[in-house]
Amino acid sequence: MTNAGRNVLAEHPDSPGSLGIAISEAVEDAVTHKNSRYSLGSVLNHVLMHQTIIGLEAQKQMDKLGVYPDVVIGCAGGGSNFAGIALPFARDKIHGKRVTIIGAEPSSCPTMTRGPFAYDFGDLAKMTPLLPMYTLGHDFVPPSIHAGGLRYHGMAPVVSHLVREKVMEARAYNQLETFDAGVKWARTEGFIPAPETNHAIAAVVDEAMRAKEEGKEKVILFDWSGHGLVDLASYEAYLSGKLEQYDLPEEEIQRALKAIEGLPKP
Repeated sequence: MTNAGRNVLAEHPDSPGSLGIAISEAVEDAVTHKNSRYSLGSVLNHVLMHQTIIGLEAQKQMDKLGVYPDVVIGCAGGGSNFAGIALPFARDKIHGKRVTIIGAEPSSCPTMTRGPFAYDFGDLAKMTPLLPMYTLGHDFVPPSIHAGGLRYHGMAPVVSHLVREKVMEARAYNQLETFDAGVKWARTEGFIPAPETNHAIAAVVDEAMRAKEEGKEKVILFDWSGHGLVDLASYEAYLSGKLEQYDLPEEEIQRALKAIEGLPKP
């Protein structure tokens, strides 16, 4: 229904879509229709500030329990969900608290773990301002893995800066690892996590096993970002062996990064 969308389909008829494409279409619709408005809901720094209500509430809950987390974890796509839980604790860490903060992303869309820190557009059609962030290139369309909300080429500027300054760290997990963690959670806790949430749970499992090996007791806080009741088909695909481990090939990253050649450097 938009020029941006039609251009994508003309070049890639089987395109699975991406958040970058959706942003281009939304901006185009807003600027071409008198009664249309668009408020970006992810990636930009002001969105992250709204999301911090998650982390602020978590801090109050932990205060009531009389504990403070050793580790804070969230899944990371564009960064707003992860920042929501993490930024209040990042503030604490900057002021001296000892806490490890981990953003878990897909290995098929490894923005923070394999992308450069660069200026890039937040959308495919280059309608947004340039943002300083970890990026795989604005025309990168991630594979159609079972973690739709994490399929984004860039990372929020504030999150990117804090990872670059080593206040936070990033880890990448493939979809077999994440579904294994999600099934463990469902069998242990009795409710089913969304595929996006499974990335955070995979990091939780890693940290719990590390604490066990070290003989340490750790408080691990993670952001439960959604249930998986509408994703049961993807669980069926995992349990029947139809899902494959997929790590983004280096040549695809290098191809996509050609899109930011010539842009200013941060």
